[in-house]
Amino acid sequence: MLYKFTLLAVVAITAVTASGSPRIFTMCVPETYAKECAKMMEDSTSKGYPISCISGRDRYDCIERVGKKEADIVAVDPEDMYLAAKNKFAEKAGYSVVEQVRTKEEPEAIYRYEAVAVIHKDLNINNVQGLRGLKSCHTGVGRNVGYKIPITKLTAMGILTDINNPEYSARENELRALSTLFDKGCLVGTWSPDPKINQRLKETYSNMCALCENPDRCDYPDIFSGYEGALRCLAHNGGDVAWTKVIYVKRFFGLPVGVTPAVPSSENPANFRYFCPDGSKVPIDANTKPCTWAARPWQGYMTNKDDANNAEAIQRELTQLDQLGGNEKADWWKDIMLLDEKTLAVAAEPVSPEEHLKSAKYMDVIERNSGAPERDARWCVWDESALDKCRSLARAAFSRDARPRFDCILEKDKDACLKAVRDNGADITVIDGESVKLAINDYNAIPIVAEAYGEGSTKFSERPAVAVVKSNSPINSLSDLRNKKSCHSGHVGDYAGYIAPAHALKEKGLINQLNEMESFFSESCAPGATLGSKSCQLCVGTIKSDDDQVKEATKCRPTNAEYYNGGKGALRCLKNKGDVAFLPLTALQQLDEEKDGAGKREDYALLCPNGGQAPLDQWERCNLGLEPPRIIVSSNGKTPNALEELKHGILAASTLYSKHPDLLRLFGAWNDKRNILFKDDVKQLVSTDNTWNKWNNWATDLTV
Repeated sequence: MLYKFTLLAVVAITAVTASGSPRIFTMCVPETYAKECAKMMEDSTSKGYPISCISGRDRYDCIERVGKKEADIVAVDPEDMYLAAKNKFAEKAGYSVVEQVRTKEEPEAIYRYEAVAVIHKDLNINNVQGLRGLKSCHTGVGRNVGYKIPITKLTAMGILTDINNPEYSARENELRALSTLFDKGCLVGTWSPDPKINQRLKETYSNMCALCENPDRCDYPDIFSGYEGALRCLAHNGGDVAWTKVIYVKRFFGLPVGVTPAVPSSENPANFRYFCPDGSKVPIDANTKPCTWAARPWQGYMTNKDDANNAEAIQRELTQLDQLGGNEKADWWKDIMLLDEKTLAVAAEPVSPEEHLKSAKYMDVIERNSGAPERDARWCVWDESALDKCRSLARAAFSRDARPRFDCILEKDKDACLKAVRDNGADITVIDGESVKLAINDYNAIPIVAEAYGEGSTKFSERPAVAVVKSNSPINSLSDLRNKKSCHSGHVGDYAGYIAPAHALKEKGLINQLNEMESFFSESCAPGATLGSKSCQLCVGTIKSDDDQVKEATKCRPTNAEYYNGGKGALRCLKNKGDVAFLPLTALQQLDEEKDGAGKREDYALLCPNGGQAPLDQWERCNLGLEPPRIIVSSNGKTPNALEELKHGILAASTLYSKHPDLLRLFGAWNDKRNILFKDDVKQLVSTDNTWNKWNNWATDLTV
């Protein structure tokens, strides 16, 4: 659901209001930065140039909201500009980049940075074919100037070959190609987010680690990695060519950079040359223009064609916000506007996101795909919301270099998806843990990836469902809970918040049917229940809003707009209003007194189903059941390499979005709906292997 912040009751209307006052523009921000945006509105209004905000689910959602004219401005990376350029309503939206985030050091530079190849001046090389057999120094795996750009451009030139071999994953095809082209190299980093795949790849293509400081580890920190490290590898560790960016070449050799004057350096630029894509060589000095392979465009601020006539006003507003936020070192300045002490917002000639990318020769870098042609990872779902999320993930992950590309298929139910995976009509699907045994036995499935929830979950990602009371509570049994006030992490479908406690009450004869739980308690907050029911009476909505309409609109919603939503929300409810809370143990174990507003762990005790209370560390004898994770399964008929490719692609995407939910909210409520594709409380996804042996247990344990 979309909520317009009403802290200042500002409204975006026409370019000039009837009173002649200037238009107030509206910025869309990821929901996680809602508080920062409220502060930005307050700060900007106090200075006489107010801005309004709407909250999008994430940046992907904000791009679409700007495209649909629900907001005027969104701050974006080049990869987000790619999403806008390829958006299904891009032409109608008329996206335009109107202001750029540039560095104070190079405020006049056309690009954020430019990729170059640097060689020794006496190296006998006259064309790109001459790179074969050389020793190559890279910034790190997956990085732009040291990996993506050279791979993209050398492939287009025919220098990197056999890069779409169907036997290998996209990442392995790239590593094979580099390992074949170069005699030795230094290419540090995580070659795969799966530790076993990572280790295998580094052992198989070990020559690409041979020039590193620690070849056996081939990971950060390494003095021959990074922008300057690649040059150090070239100058002092036997490298023949280094892939880095111009600004670091200038710093390495003590040349002036933008507004920064030259500084003394022990490195002599006269001994080195830029190596150009056409095979020529260019001196490295303060006056000669470097030859570049591609560039990374600046970040910026994007608007739609309705605001084309307001570009100057928007630029003025953004520049003023930059100055205000910079003076105050405000959180919103960093989180929302993507600015810091080294950058500034610079007005630029409006340009379409596609032209912004193409002028830097960066479009093909984003679209690079070294996998087998047209071989997508086909993801089967049986719900329209899951289909929408899958498609959003597919577009976003592709722009951020996760390969293979995902495709999304809708079937009628879980069994139809398992059948599609078995019969090669799909490659993967997500099922609840209790269904894995059935999938293995009846559909020849193989588990490859599991959800993980962090501290408070078991080795196999099970989450104990617990009943929690205040540490000084007189409540000592489930029967003592009758007519008490209850707080739930969720409603129907939520294991810890509803299913497990309902089964426990039924087992003790305290209720006859699972749906009688509502009448057992006097009042409850179970987000997701019907508004107006007893299960919503304790809920409070968005408590930090001063607007009663906003509070009412968000009350009992199964999203974080409801203050009592989820496990930590249930604890807040218990702390402030309730007698008992039903939630997953993970919420208790991960409690942060400063951030969560839900008290300290020592404030609470577990209520045991067989009577009595217990400290939190005795959850094994005092829980209401173990909730298994969701599992991604594929077909056991696939080759090991094909399964590895799927696992790598899934983990690459999930690793990115678990760290940056502001880009795409992979875990958490999706458009006001719970547990779409994955459960909302997931922290990350992890590989499964043959040590995972709980399938039989999960099939017979308490199920939905």
